[in-house]
Amino acid sequence: MADVVRKFFTASMLMWIVPILILYGFNNNLFPGASQLSSHSLTILSGLIAVISVNIVIAFYIYMAMKEPSNKHEPDPTFLAEAKASIKQQHSSSETEDPSQAREKHD
Repeated sequence: MADVVRKFFTASMLMWIVPILILYGFNNNLFPGASQLSSHSLTILSGLIAVISVNIVIAFYIYMAMKEPSNKHEPDPTFLAEAKASIKQQHSSSETEDPSQAREKHD
């Protein structure tokens, strides 16, 4: 579970940090050729690349989630046993009651 939370936190941070760094880099002429663009073109290009970077981070997060083994997520055996016992107890108690009483409890 901690691994999943760590991956989610990392992806969330990257979705904030990467676009801000891209916008900062374009506005401060850190990328080659950015100073040759007009103000309007610079704004459009930096915004477009920032949006694309967020989509890349999301795609990477989805890829990592799909890559996780599905057999790793097995429910706790004690929880399953308690849940089955609870269901059996509810089912057996509803069979012994009068049908009109069971209907009143569900309403």
